[in-house]
Amino acid sequence: MYQLTIDKEKFLTEIWQKKPVIFRQAFKGFTDPIAADELAGLACEEEVAARVVVTQDQGNNWQVINGPFEDYDQYGEENWQLLVQAINHWYPDSQPLVEAFRFLPDWRFDDLMASFATPGGGVGPHIDQYDVFIIQGEGRRRWTVGDIGDYQQRGGVTTSPLIENFQPIIDDILEPGDMLYIPPGFPHQGFTLTLAMSYSIGFRAPSQQELLSSMADYLIDSNQGQQRFTSTTEPVAPGLVPSAQQQGLMDLLVSLAQQPAAYQTMLGKLLSQNRFELDICEADRLDAAELQQALQDGAVISRIGGLKVLLLENDSENRLFINGDCFEFAAADRDYAEMLANQTSVASEQALLMLQRESIQQLLLKLIELGYCYLADTE
Repeated sequence: MYQLTIDKEKFLTEIWQKKPVIFRQAFKGFTDPIAADELAGLACEEEVAARVVVTQDQGNNWQVINGPFEDYDQYGEENWQLLVQAINHWYPDSQPLVEAFRFLPDWRFDDLMASFATPGGGVGPHIDQYDVFIIQGEGRRRWTVGDIGDYQQRGGVTTSPLIENFQPIIDDILEPGDMLYIPPGFPHQGFTLTLAMSYSIGFRAPSQQELLSSMADYLIDSNQGQQRFTSTTEPVAPGLVPSAQQQGLMDLLVSLAQQPAAYQTMLGKLLSQNRFELDICEADRLDAAELQQALQDGAVISRIGGLKVLLLENDSENRLFINGDCFEFAAADRDYAEMLANQTSVASEQALLMLQRESIQQLLLKLIELGYCYLADTE
């Protein structure tokens, strides 16, 4: 439904994480996957992460109001923008747009954010620490992007996501179907010219803080990481910590990073988690016979929006990582496990073959019971 017209190989080698670029008509004949009133309705739900940003002081200040919302009349007809995170979790018709970007790995994928903006609406100049693709739907928006540099927080407020103004290296207007790609660290700002819908697809990698925190939690939970520093020589001065001993202490952490058995479980759990709440299906306890009958009747097994199903290359165990948990399978069934990781839905014919493999059968029944997968009538 949504076909990217860009040269993906050239993009990955010459542009990805290197420089911001506008792609004209990246999606030819682009149609919005969600209507403005449907987006406004989603933002009324308690589980959905949404915010309104109001432009104030003639474009020099921005007020953020977090949802859920009851109505939008108070904001008027200009100078505000509604942003709704992870609509792919809550609105299945948006999933085909996500699929267009699966030439990039699922573990990096963050969410699909949709926004409705009135003329003058925007969020102010800011810097994201992740890759983002901004696709223009209905309407027109002007975007400016600056170069990587040392920028100060607006007003000297260190906790503010906004920065002081920047010198643009891109200053252009996006029309429906156009796409702007921005790597991490490049300042940018959008300004709405007409009533507009736009979509941001983000790709994020964990920070050092997140990795160290997750590693520490895992080592504590699994009672690992007990090795202590030892040395054969000590400093003459009692108050001195020699550089060699400083490095030796840090080498204890380095050694953990060189042992797959010490970090793979942590990485798989961390990378398969979502930042935003998933729309978990109601639990459906099926036995193998009931599932087989449903598949024979033509049902398709689909995963819920946003669910990450990951395999680690050269994993020390045979397992899938799904939403922060491990699910084991038999080594002989790896081909079927790869299908579950790489396909967001499994046709009835494929699923019937999977049911013949005991470990995959049990995995499918468990995923349906947990509400991570569901039976759909058609693909």
